[in-house]
Amino acid sequence: MRWRRPAEPISKAASTSFFETVKSVDKTIEKLARSQKGFLFAADAVPVEQWETRPHKERWSAGELAGHLMATERRILSGLDRLLQKPPAPQPFWKRFHIPIALVEARLVRLKAPVAVDGKISGEKDEMLAELRGVRERTLAFIDETKGRDLSQNCMPHPFLGTLTAYEWFEFIAAHEIRHTKQMAEISKALLKNITKLQK
Repeated sequence: MRWRRPAEPISKAASTSFFETVKSVDKTIEKLARSQKGFLFAADAVPVEQWETRPHKERWSAGELAGHLMATERRILSGLDRLLQKPPAPQPFWKRFHIPIALVEARLVRLKAPVAVDGKISGEKDEMLAELRGVRERTLAFIDETKGRDLSQNCMPHPFLGTLTAYEWFEFIAAHEIRHTKQMAEISKALLKNITKLQK
């Protein structure tokens, strides 16, 4: 990561809301831990030999799904890192409205991922899961490094949800992983069903 500006002093008027934000960030960190634990548990159910097998030609393999998660989280971190290199740009009030992040977890609406998924980002199961943990460690380190700053004015657009603050992007990473944990469970179930059919 590149050098970031040191924390700017926080006025007394803003201190209360800032420390409330810090509490919110702590909750997000807890959610990030839970979301990754859940995803890894779901991934464990996929046999090593089936890791790169698509249950259907139009569906992702477990390896492609893990690759998508890593690619997305890396892109977010890279974008936030660039964002924090400069002062926050003023955002019109109407731009602060966005689709609730909670809907990302629900998977009620299924959208095509903006990050291309192909065999290039899939690989051996153990290696990919270790790499996934490493990406999350970098995310947590990034959050820790920026805890002394107020990031509520640092905003970056999401292709579907709208404009999110840096804090909301941290929440999105967890919600996105929870969303795909459900998909990983579906992949595992479909693969098992296919194996059962072949055995009959």
